[in-house]
Amino acid sequence: MPTNRIQFLFESLRASRRAAFIAYVTAGDPSPARTPSIVAALERGGVDLLELGVPFSDPVADGPVIQAGSDRALKAGTTLVKVLDIAREIREASQIPLLLFTYLNPALRYGFEKLARDAKAAGIDGVLLTDLSVEEAAPYVKPIREAGLDTVFLAAPTSTPARLKLIAQYSSGFIYVVSRAGVTGERDDLSASLQPLLEATRKFTNLPLAAGFGISTPEQAAAVAMMADGVVVGSAFVRLISQDADDARIEAFAREMRHAIDGATAAQGKTA
Repeated sequence: MPTNRIQFLFESLRASRRAAFIAYVTAGDPSPARTPSIVAALERGGVDLLELGVPFSDPVADGPVIQAGSDRALKAGTTLVKVLDIAREIREASQIPLLLFTYLNPALRYGFEKLARDAKAAGIDGVLLTDLSVEEAAPYVKPIREAGLDTVFLAAPTSTPARLKLIAQYSSGFIYVVSRAGVTGERDDLSASLQPLLEATRKFTNLPLAAGFGISTPEQAAAVAMMADGVVVGSAFVRLISQDADDARIEAFAREMRHAIDGATAAQGKTA
């Protein structure tokens, strides 16, 4: 039996032969008060799982769109404590799985054990630390797992087989497969490295594999859904938010992505 919302989600989707639609937003962008309504719009549009980004002053893994979102959130007074408050507010109205997406520094300052306890109490289902080396992950994984949270790690095109094995060992819920080397951001085309990386990662795990970085159009989302168990879209949503898009516009874009993902997996199922 699945132990939390993330695991239950992927088991349900696997049974119905559908790919997960995962969205990233920077919590507190453009303001802490706005984020819960953005999440609600994304869920209405068909998003299955929400990555709730903790804004950070030095987001080295992110491109200019998410960097700007992080800056807006920080200027609006968003802290890790406020992100957990946002999660509580989301959880009052929704059971959508929530993944806390953060850099190592805010988690270290907060304290791993305290973060695990408080995140669980706020309704968070898992944690992803973008810049934590998997070789040094054991002390972090233990308290997070003991609190009943999933630990999600990134598999990148530069990951060696030895590193992929560790990523599989320390991950639960799913593995986030980075579609290309470099930072987050919208791209015109998919990287040719994605399919080989998915195949290499699959050799070490039966966990669901969700692919992200650079997926910004329905066509790209559909192509990824044919290869992976989940599709992650981040910068495209953060860009919409930067344009002061209202909830209806955000919901409509999410629904367009959802239809593309479902159409691809339905076609794949018919031909399998």
